Amino acid sequence: MRGAPIDRIVVINDLARPMGGASALALTSARAFRALGHAVTLLVGDAGDDGNLAAAGIDCVALGQGRLLSRPKVEAAMAALWNRRAGRMVAAWIAQHDTPRTVYHLHGWLQILSPAVLHALAPVRDRLVISAHDFFLACPNGAFADLRSGQPCPLVPLSRACLTAPCDRHSRSHKLLRVVRHAIQTWVFDPAHSPPVLAIHAGMAPYLARAGIPRDAIHALPNPVVPWSAQRIAAEDNREVLFVGRLEETKGPDLAAAAARAAGVPLRLVGTGALEGSLRARYPEARFSGRLSPPEIARVAQRARLLVMPSRYPEPYGLVAMEAARSGLPVVLPSTALLAEDLVRHGAGVAVDPRDTAAFATVLGELAQDNARVRAMSEAAINLPTDLALSPDMWIARLLDFYAARLAALAVSGQMPYQRPDAAPRGAEPDSLPEPALLERTARARPLSTAELAAGARRSRSRSGE
Repeated sequence: MRGAPIDRIVVINDLARPMGGASALALTSARAFRALGHAVTLLVGDAGDDGNLAAAGIDCVALGQGRLLSRPKVEAAMAALWNRRAGRMVAAWIAQHDTPRTVYHLHGWLQILSPAVLHALAPVRDRLVISAHDFFLACPNGAFADLRSGQPCPLVPLSRACLTAPCDRHSRSHKLLRVVRHAIQTWVFDPAHSPPVLAIHAGMAPYLARAGIPRDAIHALPNPVVPWSAQRIAAEDNREVLFVGRLEETKGPDLAAAAARAAGVPLRLVGTGALEGSLRARYPEARFSGRLSPPEIARVAQRARLLVMPSRYPEPYGLVAMEAARSGLPVVLPSTALLAEDLVRHGAGVAVDPRDTAAFATVLGELAQDNARVRAMSEAAINLPTDLALSPDMWIARLLDFYAARLAALAVSGQMPYQRPDAAPRGAEPDSLPEPALLERTARARPLSTAELAAGARRSRSRSGE
């Protein structure tokens, strides 16, 4: 999209290091924008630049804080709900450096920055886009699922049924903390007047709309994918089942190991995480490769017959699945993953309940024996349509189009900057937040009754006009 040049692109994210998919994409975009000649600033919550960003010509403004999980419980709970320092950092940068043609892109904010940054961004909301790498913009637990059973959740966020649903994997108190945070976020985000939300899969739209985000504000922007192999991996000639991801309960490496043992097929796990020690002890027959670089993963993938992605909760995308498929590896994944329908429809994948070890093992055993089927799936996988994943260059071009569209719409309308009718003055903070005593009690994980749970959320929800 052509138009007047963008003055500067401001990328906002919790982390300045690629600790997960959202952070990796935020940093990748910042580097690509700068390589194209755009002025780029990165606003982050952690310690910031390790020197590489500055060497690339990217300005990095860092809050210098650790992630919530690294802090004492009470401090983490308060910061999760409203990180005043983060809000002030973003507001100060805007006050000092904003121009009418500066655009803002918010990626991740719940590990450090908190909903306070959404409030700080209100004066520039008409030049803001938000990436939905998960469902936290719409759902208190970020998954639209019961995180204990993995079953999808049909409830409306912050409804009475949602408030009392025991969907958190930790405790009732942890659920309350997330509910209160989401109520505060809803108040400052104002979903009915949402800026463009870039969903990593079109299937996210109904979930995001359930939280009040207008359908016309939701745009599908698939992740950029770099295949592990430019040529089709001859999967039918290989034997090894491959898992790539964090060795944590949510990603299901233990489910993969149990199914592989039951099927009698070799398993290689690439990644590290909290389950690594127990998995090594329980499944000595599996091969553990630790965390590998993309080129190292590419070499390992050449020996793989298929990839398993046995996540316990719905995956909005599943980048590793598409990296594998684009390389010619069949994929076995849960039906709750949004990519599952696409891969199965095109003959590139098999959907299975990974919690059902017998069914999972049956699929692995059948694919281990059927070379013709595996080859057909491999050929279908490498020929998947381009609308399921973008090349890095296409992804960057689409992002720049969104930014240009925001500026063009603002210029045509001549409208005043967005401001909620009940909003505080520019740069000011809300004058009331949930009671500290309630938050402290929540943070210490003391038992809370259903009445307290609902009352704590209602006090926050009332501010959003619900």
